[in-house]
Amino acid sequence: MPEDESWEYSLYIPNDPRAVTVSRRTLRLILTMHGLIRLVDVAELLAAELIGNAVLHTKGPAALRVRWSPPETLRIGAWDADPEPPDAPARLADVTGDESGRGLALVKACSDLWGWQPLSRFGNRGKYVWCEVGAGQPGVTRRAS
Repeated sequence: MPEDESWEYSLYIPNDPRAVTVSRRTLRLILTMHGLIRLVDVAELLAAELIGNAVLHTKGPAALRVRWSPPETLRIGAWDADPEPPDAPARLADVTGDESGRGLALVKACSDLWGWQPLSRFGNRGKYVWCEVGAGQPGVTRRAS
């Protein structure tokens, strides 16, 4: 499928720590098959942080959504069953050795845009946390944070 066509994939996952690895490998395959190998490294990092947060901080199922919108936007998002908003990320430079706070700070630092919205799926309330990266040539383009 050419890069100038839109597409979207969703991967529904249980609340299981292995979901992060499954999500990363699935995302790698999707991007490779669509000729977007240049986005794999940053996309895997972003998906791992979003799905990791969903699995770590909620008790229910989750979902990974990946959407390509021409000409150059890849949106990666994670739905989880917790309707509470994510903690606002600190700047990556401000995050200390604490285990919490680094995930969304990495998402903020490595993406062009990020956000969240309340969402319902199958009658369950939850939220959708997403980020976008550009796919400019020859590498990934990023706006200053």
